[in-house]
Amino acid sequence: MSVGLDIGSKTIKIVELSKEGNTFRLRASGVVAHKSKTPEHIKEDKELGLLAEAVKKLHKEAKITSREVGIALPETQVYTRTIKFPQLTDAEIASAVRWEAEQYIPIPVNEAIVQHQIIERRDDTSPPSVSVLLVAAPKELVEKYARVVEMAGLSLAAVETELIALVRSLAPEDQTVLLVDFGARSSDIAIARNGQLVFSRSIPTAGEAFTRAVSQTLGVEEAQAEEYKKAYGLSSTQLEGKIKGALDPIFRLVADEMKKATHFYQSEEKGDSPSSAILSGGSAGMPEAASTLTKLLGIEVVVGNPFSKVNVDPEAVKSLSGYAPFYSIAVGLAMRE
Repeated sequence: MSVGLDIGSKTIKIVELSKEGNTFRLRASGVVAHKSKTPEHIKEDKELGLLAEAVKKLHKEAKITSREVGIALPETQVYTRTIKFPQLTDAEIASAVRWEAEQYIPIPVNEAIVQHQIIERRDDTSPPSVSVLLVAAPKELVEKYARVVEMAGLSLAAVETELIALVRSLAPEDQTVLLVDFGARSSDIAIARNGQLVFSRSIPTAGEAFTRAVSQTLGVEEAQAEEYKKAYGLSSTQLEGKIKGALDPIFRLVADEMKKATHFYQSEEKGDSPSSAILSGGSAGMPEAASTLTKLLGIEVVVGNPFSKVNVDPEAVKSLSGYAPFYSIAVGLAMRE
């Protein structure tokens, strides 16, 4: 059994999978809204305790059996870069990464946890090269998340970044795709090639910005704006297209950032252009979100199904239907080897 725990700024998601041969089966899942701050914004143990209580309760109510969980660190708090090395051995790369990390991360290396994974080895370049994904996170941040897990009576099995988990659950194995995860406070953009994260960035335009735009345009409370956003989204036929009118400029911002990410990736990595885009997170399910982005980007855009690589019992499918986009990171965490 493997468990993924995703602590978002508005909701906590948990998923338990079992491995059956080469496939996964969904054993249990649950999502709960919470009012606590996320660990990176918490200063006192008491507040960490409140968040831990919410995690503990969800673990129990979702009927999760394993107490070992994998967690994801928020993309806004970690540093992810692709770096190139000459054709070194795995061991040589591991030691070189420590030296290289100093110039790529804005905090002292001794205050960070640095990990890497080899993306690909290329003999057809001159000279032959190795692409390596470098990920660094402040030790203090990891310790806070670990503390929440411990206070909830669970044990920490693995720590990853949100986008590494997202790519695992949503990206196809044999093509280059763009992924966008709409959180409450940030939207995370990734490019995955052959099922591996090769580029990432985070922008502060996300679910809350969409809600604020609707609230200000229509002069309604944010709670009401949230309902309108979910119900009507970018549909031009609903409410005389007023919600669409409020959301359009912000959606264009996100589309522009997705284009910039693609251009940067193509110029830096000389990679092939993404053939499609996959949406995830709370705002992914807004009516017409995918079709609007398809028009703006000129490539096919779909809402990702994090359970596409997982066997799910027919009964569970019904209960998950409205919530599937929320689970992408938790599923990806539970799928780790």
